[in-house]
Amino acid sequence: MKITNTYNVQIWVGLRKQYSNVVYNIDHVREICKAFVNDKKDCVTITPTEFVYVDGNEPGVIVGFIHYPRFERTEIEIKNRALELAEILMTRLDQYRVTVTTPDYSIMLENDQL
Repeated sequence: MKITNTYNVQIWVGLRKQYSNVVYNIDHVREICKAFVNDKKDCVTITPTEFVYVDGNEPGVIVGFIHYPRFERTEIEIKNRALELAEILMTRLDQYRVTVTTPDYSIMLENDQL
């Protein structure tokens, strides 16, 4: 048995391309995440979700990182990996914003390319 302190980071990203009617699917997210984890030798979870907001809604995903005892990483390493993947997802899914949450705070990334 191996025990470590817990630390979870989530990436919250919508699947609607900007404000258009084009909606990416979870398979697209899966391919982006697979390429990332294969390159970084890491592991993430992908959970479908739905964002409901004023006058609308859209499908999205929550991509999660955990402090996995088998492959020890510091909290900073986990957070930095999540931020790196969040940037990739934001760009590849044509999002204006993506939010990364940690146990202590939320970080909103903004796409200055759009």
